[in-house]
Amino acid sequence: MDEMTRAVSNQDHFEISTLVSAFFRALDERRFDDGWAGAFFTDDLRTTTPVGAAEGAAAVRQAEEAVGRFAATLHSSSDVVVRAAPGGRTATVSWNAHMTHVHLDSTLRARGTGSNPLFTVGGIYEGTVRRTDSGWRVSHMSVRAVWTTGEPPVLPEETATRVAGLNENQPSG
Repeated sequence: MDEMTRAVSNQDHFEISTLVSAFFRALDERRFDDGWAGAFFTDDLRTTTPVGAAEGAAAVRQAEEAVGRFAATLHSSSDVVVRAAPGGRTATVSWNAHMTHVHLDSTLRARGTGSNPLFTVGGIYEGTVRRTDSGWRVSHMSVRAVWTTGEPPVLPEETATRVAGLNENQPSG
């Protein structure tokens, strides 16, 4: 087993798992006050999501905008796997996620009577965390949808075009 495939200490695993859960809770409660992201991310954060890649403050805004496209969200994480060199200052982390999104009334009206109010995603998050003076923080994070039910939100035209291009480059199952 190489250095980066060893499990971290129980304390580090607990702290990183708590970071993941607290991040999802902040998204669902929309706690986006000034500086909220500093509790979860490094300043050089890089993200890759179904709506594109972003870095730094743009990645934080992208997360805020993504949940803002819905009336409510509920993110659940499980099976957090953390690997790092013993005593290391960085670790790789992955977890499964079940994400339920409730569409805005405006989306439902635009789609017409009988529209499904829910868009649900089962996905996998992967990333890197870094130990900082303030604790573990995410420096890179990507999410990949494994399955979806319902329709995604109505996206701004520019975003929809970019997402369509991303999806065309995905391997087919």
